[in-house]
Amino acid sequence: MYSEERRIRTGSREVVHDLTDECQRFLSDTDAADGLLHVWVPHATAGIAIIETGAGSDDDLLAALGDLLPKDNRWQHRHGSPGHGRDHVLPAFLPPYASIPVLDGRMALGTWQSVCLVDTNVDNPDRKVRLSFLAG
Repeated sequence: MYSEERRIRTGSREVVHDLTDECQRFLSDTDAADGLLHVWVPHATAGIAIIETGAGSDDDLLAALGDLLPKDNRWQHRHGSPGHGRDHVLPAFLPPYASIPVLDGRMALGTWQSVCLVDTNVDNPDRKVRLSFLAG
């Protein structure tokens, strides 16, 4: 097994950050063949999504999360910026992990699929992502 932690700067706004190239570089660096790539975000307010990016789906996801989890004062968890409690509910809808099959050193993603970090927590602009490759 190979495992490495990467630091991702998400900034001070809600973001869907594409990790696909970062994941592929990691696989190339480990000389991966067939196996499984596990992507893990050790944060209570971020998640991993496999979605299309660049055609508006990333913005649609953030809008849907805004509708589903409004940034208002209804949340019991109240530290941080107003509405921050909803960020702590996010991982129940977008888990902090994903596992992707790897075949011949490449992720077996569909044509339009990307591996993305979803971060709605504007109070924490720096994130960690752990990439682990398990050989098959």
